[in-house]
Amino acid sequence: MDIFAELRGTVLAALDAMDLPDGLKTDAVSAEPPRDASHGDVASNAAMVIAKQAGMKPRDLAEGLAARLKDDPRIDTVDVAGPGFLNLRLSQEFWQSRVADALRAGEAYGRSDIGTGRSVNVEYVSANPTGPLHVGHTRGAVFGDALASLLEYAGYTVTREYYINDGGSQVDTLARSAFARYQQAHGHDIEIAEGLYPGDYLVPIGEKMKAEFGDRFLDQTEEQWLPEVRPFATDAMMDMIRADLASLGVVMDVFFSEKSLYGTGLIEKAIGELDSKGLIYEGVLEPPKGKKPDDWEPREQTLFKSTDYGDDVDRPIKKSNGDWTYFAPDIAYHYDKLQRADELINVFGADHSGYIKRMKAACKALGDGTDRLDIKITQLVKLMKGGEELKMSKRSGTFVTLAELIEEVGADVVRFVMLTRKNDASFDFDFDKALEQSKDNPVFYVQYAHARVCSALRRAAEEVPDVPTDDATLAAADLSSLTHPGELALVAKIAEWPRQMRQAADSHEPHRVAFYLYDLASAFHALYNMGQKNPDLRFIQPEDAAATTARLALARASALTISNGLGILGVTPMQEMR
Repeated sequence: MDIFAELRGTVLAALDAMDLPDGLKTDAVSAEPPRDASHGDVASNAAMVIAKQAGMKPRDLAEGLAARLKDDPRIDTVDVAGPGFLNLRLSQEFWQSRVADALRAGEAYGRSDIGTGRSVNVEYVSANPTGPLHVGHTRGAVFGDALASLLEYAGYTVTREYYINDGGSQVDTLARSAFARYQQAHGHDIEIAEGLYPGDYLVPIGEKMKAEFGDRFLDQTEEQWLPEVRPFATDAMMDMIRADLASLGVVMDVFFSEKSLYGTGLIEKAIGELDSKGLIYEGVLEPPKGKKPDDWEPREQTLFKSTDYGDDVDRPIKKSNGDWTYFAPDIAYHYDKLQRADELINVFGADHSGYIKRMKAACKALGDGTDRLDIKITQLVKLMKGGEELKMSKRSGTFVTLAELIEEVGADVVRFVMLTRKNDASFDFDFDKALEQSKDNPVFYVQYAHARVCSALRRAAEEVPDVPTDDATLAAADLSSLTHPGELALVAKIAEWPRQMRQAADSHEPHRVAFYLYDLASAFHALYNMGQKNPDLRFIQPEDAAATTARLALARASALTISNGLGILGVTPMQEMR
């Protein structure tokens, strides 16, 4: 249950009960935690939003609302602040009941139905199949996968998709690079030519080619071996990429090949759709900004009128020689996705920010003019160790790979730490901090809270065997002894989870889940540490079964909420810390 949505409904019901004009617009009415916790538990702007429509002064309207809300048994006090804000303080009984809500809901606690009946396609990673995934890809993989899980948690039907860029010249370069390793596997002294991919990751692919084809290609011309080596090398690289993703806990539903767009008529169909709307024409673009006249030759091209849909310039879709530009298959791919999902989300690296306007324009034009595509940019990651930046990889020669990162710190750490910054903010990944067992390491701090609860439940089973530890019995327990400010603060934080989840899903921001979990863990650790100093606040009270049961219920609700949040992020909730 989202208590803030419920209390917003209560405020709206109080408005309906007042003698006000019909047809009031209430979309902007909110009920949310106040910025200053000393003001109460819930703040509402209802009077400020409705006053003008109702022909009343905001404070007068607020006073009328307050009088009605004071009769609600869930509400202890209602104060009118400033020009007409409402500050509500909720009863202890109301907060205590939230513990039982969480326990009864179990793994469903915090789930919502905002996406029910809606499908969303989340495309992420989509790295060129020319090398192993590196740290930059890792951030996009973690963000995209957590976003997909978050949307599933909110009721959407989600497809995780990887677009294989196997239709361009880079795949020919991959094939030539793999062929050089194939020659080396046969004992030939071959230097890796400039312009080829030099990484050692291609050595085993050369060995696989030898095992598969023997010496058949050695005496052939490139024109003869390239058609067979190209798909072999691409498939081998995609196997490597799938394995890297799996080590991070990422499993795609669809791998869509760019090459599959060619020769099927899909590009022609998508462009024809735009042409039928009068959006394709022959024209000459203005010279790019900053170019001198002698650097640029005007030529007629087939253009998409993307400026009609918010782009800066119209975009070429066919070259003067009749070949498609790179943008044409992109349009066709998104045209295909629009047939398969109600909403599209693309997760791009920072180097693709220039693609946003043209892709959004194409999707608007291909659809009904509505914005069905959201593009999220993940900024660069800087790796730090011992106060210095890491740049090189033994395997790739130029970058640190995803596999090396996981080997160093583990998948759970990588996933959680990557989500402690908003996706479009630059990020320093500090190896030393990531392995630290302290409050400064967020994944340790959150997992430690979960492990502490598990430890308390195990000890309770040994020390107070008559006290229940299963969720169903704990949910039915008397929780009236949970009255300490530290206990109520923890309950309030648990009760925020449904709202936090809904907001994160609405905004496509899974980092909000990581932030929330850290705050929840902080509230739990604060209460736990109070018990270290004051025995009366410990979770286990051997001489007071009722108090022990209530506190175990609170502890278990905390762990359950942490587990649900970590599940969205793809991180394992620890039963005990190693």
